[in-house]
Amino acid sequence: MDAILVPAGVVALAEIGDKTQLLAIVLAAKFRKPVPIILGILVATLLNHAAAATLGYFISQWLEGQTFRLIVGAAFVVMAAWALIPDKEDEGATNRSVGSVFLTTTLAFFIVEMGDKTQIATSLLAAQYTDIVLVTIGTTLGMMLANVPAVIFGEAVTKVVPLKYVRIGAAVIFALIGVWIILGALGVL
Repeated sequence: MDAILVPAGVVALAEIGDKTQLLAIVLAAKFRKPVPIILGILVATLLNHAAAATLGYFISQWLEGQTFRLIVGAAFVVMAAWALIPDKEDEGATNRSVGSVFLTTTLAFFIVEMGDKTQIATSLLAAQYTDIVLVTIGTTLGMMLANVPAVIFGEAVTKVVPLKYVRIGAAVIFALIGVWIILGALGVL
């Protein structure tokens, strides 16, 4: 039971305020379809954390490289720029099909979770508990505990705050994270 509960707690705590929580809020604000977003998060997390648990601590060593951190930092800066570009009609985003919202969420979460602290924690926990399935279940549970409220909250935010301001806030945060990662990789921080 520890191989489920400990990873769930570790990931739920690590996920608070993480970039994937921000992504959950942005997706909820943009699409306003919580069920396919939550299911997309679930599928992406299961796939990502199963791979991380399978590869164990080898992934965490691979992700330490400067080149990888520079790529991740640059990806955040690109995501910041992308967040500033409105859709043809932001309100039209709510008219997207459930399948489109699900696929967008699944792909975005899978990519953003690459190299994340929760993925590395999953690798380390799998190495410690030597049980890929239970650790994957636990870390996925922790991810859902942290992100389902973010999706629900994100949808509620758009009823009060215009999507334009949510998009600007997300862009600023993504840009800051990207610059921070790049500076850290270059040894400036």
